[in-house]
Amino acid sequence: MTLTTTFENKYQYSPLLGLGRIRLLRLMPLGKTDHIQCQLFDYPIEETGERTCLYEALSYVWGGLDKPRSISIGGYDLPVTTNLYAALLHLRDQFIERILWVDAICIDQDNLIERAQQVQFMGTIYCKAHRVIVWLGEALADDDRALNAIRIAADEEITKFSTNETNQQAILDLIQRPWFQRIWVLQEVAAARHVLVMCGFTEIDGYAFCLGLLSLERSWPDLQNPIRPVIHLIRGSIFRPKYAASSLGVVSLDIRSLGELIDMYHTHKATDPRDKVFALLNMSSDDPRAAGLLPDYKASPEEIFQKLVRFVLGRQVSVKIWGNMEIAAIKSKGCILGRVSMKTGHGDRQKVEVTFKDTAGYVGQKKEWILQVSAKSIQVGDLVCFLQGASKPMIVRLCRDYFAVVIIAVTPLTNVGMESGSVSELEQPETVFLHDFLLVWDW
Repeated sequence: MTLTTTFENKYQYSPLLGLGRIRLLRLMPLGKTDHIQCQLFDYPIEETGERTCLYEALSYVWGGLDKPRSISIGGYDLPVTTNLYAALLHLRDQFIERILWVDAICIDQDNLIERAQQVQFMGTIYCKAHRVIVWLGEALADDDRALNAIRIAADEEITKFSTNETNQQAILDLIQRPWFQRIWVLQEVAAARHVLVMCGFTEIDGYAFCLGLLSLERSWPDLQNPIRPVIHLIRGSIFRPKYAASSLGVVSLDIRSLGELIDMYHTHKATDPRDKVFALLNMSSDDPRAAGLLPDYKASPEEIFQKLVRFVLGRQVSVKIWGNMEIAAIKSKGCILGRVSMKTGHGDRQKVEVTFKDTAGYVGQKKEWILQVSAKSIQVGDLVCFLQGASKPMIVRLCRDYFAVVIIAVTPLTNVGMESGSVSELEQPETVFLHDFLLVWDW
């Protein structure tokens, strides 16, 4: 339940005027009072075609469920979180209005039907925004130093940049901010055409931010960059092709299959566990309707996770979800094809060498795969297996009396000695004896 301070004059939402419409926020300029003044208005986003629209979309962390602050919408109070209130203060212009889309304000969060409908349009909303503003939060003591170091490092051609210990710690503190750990922000920057990163009053272009961090990795070998997957998405914003919209007007960013996205991003956090699936649907190359995974906040997390597992692994598997713990116990028949005999990695790629078993029909062959970096790290000794009915192999790790799932859907980006981008040679041989598998997928 959302905790809020009681406001006597609380704002009441009016229903949207139809499907394919959203609300936009008009942030009024600084007036005679410091209180944030706003207006909400309907906007027919579906009728705008594929053109970019002149509003900015905010990407931020709610910062908890408590809403102790309020903004004024048409003279009525709307409770907001402290972090959102701070963002609006920094975004408010002194003289002119600013048009924004902000999820916590533009969606009636208490209306589950509207919330589910609007979530489907979030890819469209961020695709069509003139700019996506990443709000990292209020600036702390060394944040300006960190952003300046990243900005300088981005200009490799004129500067051979080196960092001292103070700069290094400031940068590490910055990239460990909560924004980089949230699941919804992935879609928000994946859909963006232009990203601006803000921390307090300091701003840096999103592409420059990524270039700077990648440059620092080369000159700072000890940097264990925890935000590579997010950098990959921000950096791609200026190269992103036109999006594809379904007959329902829902955008598909067509980045990777749902199984791959789960492998890459499942450790990102969500207040509502169902959002760990819903936040990735518009990024997926799969049709969520085929999986029965359209956003539905009336469905329990257990229902959503069971549908996800069966969509990725096949309907014949037996699945039990342990409450809201985001752990699935999976029973199925399958076979072990080989083991990981070598693993190296650089940037957002990892190379693994797999030695296949003679009994798998590959006569002890070794294959090298280039894989996207996954949320769980592959280790030498991990096993490649194929579950009966699955379309792709998986990588698992033996743990006493069960196998822990490391990668649920192996999809090589480039294959050495195999057809590029294909796992066609890994179709399960009919002659392989199938064993009973107990797998635990903890994400």
